[in-house]
Amino acid sequence: MWKSRFLKSSIIFLQCVIGFTQTTRAMGEMSADSFSVEMLREACGTVRCSPLDVINTPMIPWCQTTLPLKTSSNIHIKLENMQRTGSFKIRGVANQFARRLKGDHFVTMSAGNYGKSFACACKHYGSKGKVVMPETAPISRSLLIQSLGVEVERAPTTRLMDVVNRCVQEDNMTFLHSYDDPDLIAGHASLGFEILEVVPCPDVVVVCCGGGGLLAGVAAAIKLSGCESTKIYGVEPEGACTMYKSFIVKKPVGMNAKSIASGLAPPFAGTLPYELCQKYVENIVLVSEEEIKSAVSTLYKAGLVVEPSGTAAFAAVTNDKIPDISDKNVVVILSGGNIGKDELSNFPD
Repeated sequence: MWKSRFLKSSIIFLQCVIGFTQTTRAMGEMSADSFSVEMLREACGTVRCSPLDVINTPMIPWCQTTLPLKTSSNIHIKLENMQRTGSFKIRGVANQFARRLKGDHFVTMSAGNYGKSFACACKHYGSKGKVVMPETAPISRSLLIQSLGVEVERAPTTRLMDVVNRCVQEDNMTFLHSYDDPDLIAGHASLGFEILEVVPCPDVVVVCCGGGGLLAGVAAAIKLSGCESTKIYGVEPEGACTMYKSFIVKKPVGMNAKSIASGLAPPFAGTLPYELCQKYVENIVLVSEEEIKSAVSTLYKAGLVVEPSGTAAFAAVTNDKIPDISDKNVVVILSGGNIGKDELSNFPD
């Protein structure tokens, strides 16, 4: 019985991945080899001049916080939770919208953070928008996105691309991918360049990974800037480890992703992010649900409001998941802080 269920589930995810791959490839044929440092720096300039007010977020030494530290590493924390929209996603959105027709009708899929930035961009540029959200996403995030003037449709995780494809085919909407889009990834690379402005050649950089857009952009920016010895690690939840599994089977895969870190639980790894991560990322490591919950609480006690998805890299470092960081220059990215008071009450003191 269980074998039959597993086979059926696998077929559903294979269909999902195939549909997703066809859609993203239609958006523009690009490979990892197409990315250059010049291209990424141009995107960085676009992001910094964007009317969406993307900010150069603070990067602070761990030793200047009240956070516990069990290693002799020189660790810096990049505070993307202080971005104007509460997460790094606005970087990629700024570059995406700068290269799209103003006033178009866009559709995307998002668990919350990309949707919020997408909605802000639609409002600024006078574009119509629709966000397809997984049913597992907090209702409060759906309401927030709707309050910014875009439509929200909730669907099962395995049906997200079906809804997107319906909107594209029946309503003539333009699909903007929330993590597998070259313009988006190039926009996220701006974060990598900001890291290098503070720590010119870090030994280790630790980045959360969902579909892989942020990890791919940061890794490409750092490696193409000449930091060949820098080791870059992606971090995923154990229950939502599409990139981890993709690394094992050597191709992007999907899974029934479930995690309290909903922003890191897309139904499949991005095709272009996978290619870039294969080229520039050292490895993908996993953190448990309990480690994520503990990280949220630890950061909150230190005065840092970070959502579960935003704590993954921090959780990996504090739980010794990243190898060989003693006495090294390490950068940890806190990728987002969009968490409500109602959600915080679910975490231990």
